[in-house]
Amino acid sequence: MSGDSAGHVARSTAAPGSGAAARTRVRRFLRTADGVAVDALYEPGAAGEGVAAGHPGDPSGTSDVDHVFVIAHGFTGDLDRPHVRRAARAFARHGAVVTFSFRGHGASGGRSTVGDREVLDLAAAVAWARGFGHARVTTVGFSMGGSVVLRHAALYGGPGGEAGGALYGPGGEAGTALYGGPGGEAGGAGKAATDATDAAGRAEAREGASAAEAARAGTREETAGSPGDDARTDAVISVSAPARWYYRGTAPMRRLHWLVMRPTGRLVGRWGLRTRIHHREWDPVPLSPVAAAARIAPVPLLIVHGDRDAYFPLDHPRMLAAAAGDHGELWLEPGMGHAENAAPDPLLDRMARWAIAQAG
Repeated sequence: MSGDSAGHVARSTAAPGSGAAARTRVRRFLRTADGVAVDALYEPGAAGEGVAAGHPGDPSGTSDVDHVFVIAHGFTGDLDRPHVRRAARAFARHGAVVTFSFRGHGASGGRSTVGDREVLDLAAAVAWARGFGHARVTTVGFSMGGSVVLRHAALYGGPGGEAGGALYGPGGEAGTALYGGPGGEAGGAGKAATDATDAAGRAEAREGASAAEAARAGTREETAGSPGDDARTDAVISVSAPARWYYRGTAPMRRLHWLVMRPTGRLVGRWGLRTRIHHREWDPVPLSPVAAAARIAPVPLLIVHGDRDAYFPLDHPRMLAAAAGDHGELWLEPGMGHAENAAPDPLLDRMARWAIAQAG
């Protein structure tokens, strides 16, 4: 993958790893396992106040000085976008927050693979967050970021930090990749595309069921390299995420495929949306979100989806919840649309309280 240099970001002299949560704001570039520079920001939030839940001065009544939320934005977002900043402020009422820009977005280097290699960006951000001394990490992902937090949790596992699933599907090897069907081009919404989407959904539902059975049997596939215990997460919140790849069943998703798959679309992404998209297709295809959801246990998983999501209809969150089984919880939100822009502050607060409650 590309390792293009990122733009300048002011760096703080504060450094993680002291064993106690930092109390200052830190912005710096992180280096991923494949060498991409990722722009990241740490904000102490409620954790910086050093107050326990329910004590005077606790702005939420549920803050946790040991908790840090790592927020993974959606496609074409970045850590400076207003909707990402709003989400960060909401979670900061309950703990510390790390936001970052995925590769190809904002000031980060590289080019977007639309959910594939981005799992390495999240792993770097989680490890960095733990370095500030926080005992618990919750990953929160929206849309594309929602699929990334699922795969990250499956890969990096729970306590012990060992990868818990394959980075790619059976037989896959790590390589450069891009969102889109093998050899496919973004096209219209004809019957053939719909039939192909339905067939892919059925195949991935079977894949998720097989993964769940394998997890219960204690089997393991060849795993991706793990940076160790620091990259693991303690809880996962996936918002407005797809359950399966190659979905073209809605007009917004057909437009997204055009943006990603066509040279003209990628130019629009670069100059109009500040998103640099890799030209290569996925080869091999990454582990699907529904298969990843089956491998996350025992890490608690919250799936949040709006009933007015224009990108992914309700069969997507239901597939994810079914694959997750008893370790997954599904919230279907009336009147909510898609991702960060559509998530109201009260919902973000509820999500943060759910995460803190998982700590017991």
